[in-house]
Amino acid sequence: MPPQSTGKPISLAIIKTACSNCNLRELCLPLGLTDEELQRLDDLVSNRRRLKRGDRLYSFGAPFDAIYAIRSGFFKTDVLLEDGREQVTGFQMAGELLGLDGISSEHHTCNAVALEDSEVCAIPFSRLEVLSREIHTLQHHFHKVMSREIVRDHGVMMLLGTMRAEERLAAFLLNLSQRFTARGFSHAEFYLRMTREEIGSYLGLKLETVSRAFSRFQEEGLIAVQQKHVRILDIVKLKQLMSHHRRE
Repeated sequence: MPPQSTGKPISLAIIKTACSNCNLRELCLPLGLTDEELQRLDDLVSNRRRLKRGDRLYSFGAPFDAIYAIRSGFFKTDVLLEDGREQVTGFQMAGELLGLDGISSEHHTCNAVALEDSEVCAIPFSRLEVLSREIHTLQHHFHKVMSREIVRDHGVMMLLGTMRAEERLAAFLLNLSQRFTARGFSHAEFYLRMTREEIGSYLGLKLETVSRAFSRFQEEGLIAVQQKHVRILDIVKLKQLMSHHRRE
């Protein structure tokens, strides 16, 4: 017979221990959950799926029935333009969510492709809605996640609309640095899972322009690049590029 819940709020330390091998901080760390609520949340995200590099998690037009929390790995989202070109719309890493694009129309509006061997937890959206109504802490946390996605989209729109090439690349690298730092990794040294062509597609730049910007950053001592391995040598100057843009 399983032990009965005490009904007492579970501590942050216990939650972190339970999630020690998982990066699902987006959904699994709303505070104040009871033992029973934590178990119900754990049951909800227990369906895992592994993908090889190049596999599609879902495709444009596919019916929407779940959102996906990235347990490990790296993804890109893209759409196919009318002229046949691929437009990258985002990059997602461990601890982030995929599939939110399908909520409004109940069909996915982009493709999600693994950039390396990855693992996700599928969260049935209908069950998440029910559970969110019953666990208000979870509902509030999910709303925060969705709000953060909207803010990120606005940031990309500003980046594409007003920044020069070097400023776009600086913003991209600083954003990756912040996201890696939030997950306990180095802010100054990381591996780019995406190609320069994919970076260009995301930033609205040609491949040659991306390569020139990388070269200029290296020449000025801002970064060191060895194939896809990047080290940020002068994060202050990278940030100054952004602050210069904001003053204009």
